[in-house]
Amino acid sequence: MSFTMTSTVRKVSDHFEPEAALDPQQQRALRGHLEQIDFAAFAANREIVAKTLGHADLDQFQRLAVAAAHARARWLGASIALSTKSDTSSPEDVQQVANLRKTFDELTEAYDGLRRLVERGYLPFRAKV
Repeated sequence: MSFTMTSTVRKVSDHFEPEAALDPQQQRALRGHLEQIDFAAFAANREIVAKTLGHADLDQFQRLAVAAAHARARWLGASIALSTKSDTSSPEDVQQVANLRKTFDELTEAYDGLRRLVERGYLPFRAKV
């Protein structure tokens, strides 16, 4: 028996798309306001994130990546073990697998979040010297 998994990814545009009802002058004004809003968010993030975290470095990324890899292995190992255990799984067993997946998801999100902070310029990256 074979199963096919499909997924649909919807990407939401982060770019300004003017409404058809706005004339070009209103569109330019709206773009200007949106740029001010984006800069305010950038400045707030840069100040607060850098003050809280200081900087990012390769060691931090590596530790998060290793922690996520361990969490993935625990989650999938528990899933495989549960699938071979019996035909019926207890709610507690299923909850344990769900908790392990949540741990993996959280660590993966943390890694991605830290990367986005560096990518967006909110947090300086210090390379090893």
